[in-house]
Amino acid sequence: MMSDVSSVLIVGGGIGGMAAAIGLAERGVQVELIDIDPEWRVYGAGITITGPTLRAYRHLGMVQDIASQGAITNGSRIFHFSGQHIRDLDEPPIEDGLPATGGIMRPVLHHIMQQRVRALGVAVRLGITVAGLNNVPGGVQVQFSDGSQARFDLVVGADSVHSRVRALAFPHMGEPERTGQGCWRISIRRPPALESSEFYLGHRYPVGITRCGEDMVYMWMLTPHVSRARHFDANELFDHLQANLAGFGGSAGWIRDHMTRADWINYRPLAARLQPGPWSNGRIVLLGDAVHATTPHLASGAGMAVESAIVLAQELARASGVEAGLAAYEARRFARCKDIVDTSIAVGRLQMDGGSPDAVGGLIGAALHRLAGDF
Repeated sequence: MMSDVSSVLIVGGGIGGMAAAIGLAERGVQVELIDIDPEWRVYGAGITITGPTLRAYRHLGMVQDIASQGAITNGSRIFHFSGQHIRDLDEPPIEDGLPATGGIMRPVLHHIMQQRVRALGVAVRLGITVAGLNNVPGGVQVQFSDGSQARFDLVVGADSVHSRVRALAFPHMGEPERTGQGCWRISIRRPPALESSEFYLGHRYPVGITRCGEDMVYMWMLTPHVSRARHFDANELFDHLQANLAGFGGSAGWIRDHMTRADWINYRPLAARLQPGPWSNGRIVLLGDAVHATTPHLASGAGMAVESAIVLAQELARASGVEAGLAAYEARRFARCKDIVDTSIAVGRLQMDGGSPDAVGGLIGAALHRLAGDF
C-alpha cells in the first residue's frame, strides 16, 4: 500500500491507462478508470510485440495470455519489394524464458487487459472525461463532464495524443506535430507463405507484415502524407492501398491480390512529440501518448506506455511522498522516451529523403539494441 496514495483517477482506458490501473491496483490502491468511449472500444489493426514490450508485459503477468491469443516468433525476414529474399534477422529473447517477438490484434490485446482490470476490482466509468482539475492540499479536485465531482490523491492522464488532461493542466505543452508521413494499415488473413514478420524494402513505400495469430496478419505501408480536405472513404482506402502495392511480390503482393473491401483498412498521418518537462503538475501526471507520442517506426509506442505505467507505480511505491515519486518517474523515463521519439522521427525523415535500406536499418537496429537495455 502506498502511504499517501490511496485513491487514483486514471483518465483514458487505452494500453497505458490500463497498465497503470493494473500496476497501482496490485499495490492496494483504489483505482477508478474513466474513458470517453461509452463502449470502451479500440480501433486498429494488429500490434507488433517487440522483446522489450514483452518484457514490460511480463511485469504485469500477461505474456502467456499474449502468446496464446496472438503469435510468437523468433525473428523477421527481409525482402526486396519485388519479393526476393535478402536475409533473416535473428532476434534472440532479451531475457531468459521470454519469447523473442510477436504480434497480436489490437482489439484482442485490449480485451485481455480489460479482463485483468476488471478482475482487480478497478472501478470503470465509461462515456465520461474530465472537465476541470484543481490541485488541493493532498490531492486533486476533479470535475467530470457529466457535472459530478470527486477528490483523488492522484490523477493520471493517459488519454492519448489529444489529451484532455494535458490541455487542462499543462499549458507549457502542445499537440503532437505531423512528421510528413502517413501510415496505411490492413487486417487480413495470413498469406500462405508467411510464418514470421516480413519487411519489404527498396521501394519508396516501405512495407511490413506482422503475424498476429494463427490465421491473421496486419500489414503497414508508409507513404508521404498528402493533406486532404476530407478523410478517405472505404472505397478510396481500398483503391489507394491496392494501387500503392503495385510491383510488390511475396506476401505483400499476395495481400494486394487477395485483399477485399470487407477487410479493415485505415490511413492516418503520423505525428509525434516528446513533451517538455515537468510531466507532473502537483498531483496530476501524464503517461503514454499524452506525453511521449511516437511513430510506429520502432514498434515501441505501446511498449513505452506500459513501461511508463510500471515505472510510475514503482516510483510511487518507493518514494517518501507523491511529488518525489512523480519526479523520480520522470527522471527514469525522459531520456529513454526521448531516444525512441527522436529516432523514430529520424527514421521517417531518412525514408522520405530516399535513404538506403542499410542506412534505415542501421538506425533501427541501433535503437532496438538500446531498447533491449533495462528500463
